Amino acid sequence: MERKDNINILLIEDEEFDVKRVKKTVAYYDTRINIKDVISNGRAALELIKENPDTYDIVILDYQISGGLKGEELISKIKNYDPFIQIIVITKMTINITNYDFANSLIRAGAFWYCTKYPSNIENYIYQPTDFILSIFNAYEKKRLERYKTKSDKKLTQNVQSLLELKKIIGESDPVLQLKDNIEKYAKSDANVLINGASGTGKELVAWNIHLKSKRKYENFIPINCGSIPSELIESELFGYQKGAFTGANSNKQGLFEIANHGTLFLDEVGELPLSAQVKLLRVIQDGEIEKIGRVGKINVDVRIIAASNKNLALEVMNNNFREDLYYRLNVVPIDIVPLKKRGNDIILLFDHFIEYFSRDMNVKKPQVDEKAKEILLNYKWPGNVRELRNVVQRLMINSNGTITAKDISNPLILRNHILVKDENNFEDLYSGQILPLKEMEKIFRTKYFKYVRSISSSDSSAAEKLGMAPSNFYRMCKELGIK
Repeated sequence: MERKDNINILLIEDEEFDVKRVKKTVAYYDTRINIKDVISNGRAALELIKENPDTYDIVILDYQISGGLKGEELISKIKNYDPFIQIIVITKMTINITNYDFANSLIRAGAFWYCTKYPSNIENYIYQPTDFILSIFNAYEKKRLERYKTKSDKKLTQNVQSLLELKKIIGESDPVLQLKDNIEKYAKSDANVLINGASGTGKELVAWNIHLKSKRKYENFIPINCGSIPSELIESELFGYQKGAFTGANSNKQGLFEIANHGTLFLDEVGELPLSAQVKLLRVIQDGEIEKIGRVGKINVDVRIIAASNKNLALEVMNNNFREDLYYRLNVVPIDIVPLKKRGNDIILLFDHFIEYFSRDMNVKKPQVDEKAKEILLNYKWPGNVRELRNVVQRLMINSNGTITAKDISNPLILRNHILVKDENNFEDLYSGQILPLKEMEKIFRTKYFKYVRSISSSDSSAAEKLGMAPSNFYRMCKELGIK
């Protein structure tokens, strides 16, 4: 459909003869091209543009305009004030159409196009009328596209910022602060990243943050769980196939590498990839090309790979379950995520974050949380890490009556206490790597066991009862052990 927008022009020209020639040149298109103002002084023109923002689409500028401000300097100042205005220069400075130095100086200053004042019909027109008119329409279209791109880029930037806020990493512990620093550092590079961490620690969240802070942030982020796809389908998912490649291939299918082209591909649980797929993945990383099933020829792709695993891939390499060459290709930049139990007060920060999230989601008032309830949370081992904590908060919110107490949290339906018992009595947790005197070891055990019993009790009296002690004796021993 033909566009019918009006094109508003500011003509900066100090010779009446040339003003008439410009007007004559555009007269045939007076329903589209409007010479809104004519001014004969460079400094006055710049002030006019400043006082009337978004008024002019195009400036037609005499290169040697009067007023002390002219040429490249005037062009630059106009573009600095309004980068979307397009500038067409008319000049007597040169009639040599191969004067590249002059043309380049105008382009560097910000001009869109230029022509001489020596047309074939010198009495009526500026330069060749058709070329001049075409330059005006092209300049206006360039302005329109630049504004649209800027608006789109601004919207994309806002979307990225919204995603970053949605996927922000909660925590102030030393391991998390180090993790955030690493994300900022590694996002500046295109190097492949291998994220190591137990299930539920937030490996995909880290991958998202790297992507959204990288130069690829406006491109696709494609996650795939390598362990959730049958081994016989993994290659077609990653690389795609051509129509007719096999029975049932009724149409072309794009692989995830094609979809992620210029963006990021997140390979979660990469240790689950079958060896046949590992070979092809290695080839893609080395050559930047994929081979689709049933297609003759290769397809170039530009993809950053972020992989993650809850397995020790180095050990998998030793056991011949993972290719050593692929391991080194993926493990260019390693990131280790510590389990939640080693993040200290981050547990409470995350707990509060999820409380606020589910309060908004369920449209209920944010409940109060007892200090003893927080102590239970800090003492729990969180075998399911952040994912388990999120689920615990959701269960608490469903059952909450406005306050979350120690009794609520110690409910076996909320926390998996049998796992807690197993972890609290884990000899590796008690053993510090050196042989200690028996009395010191007893004190360590008593401290951990007392903390555990308190964590699953609604009060100190209840904890004393579970230990078969009088409350006064329980209180005295806690004091001796340094337990508040």
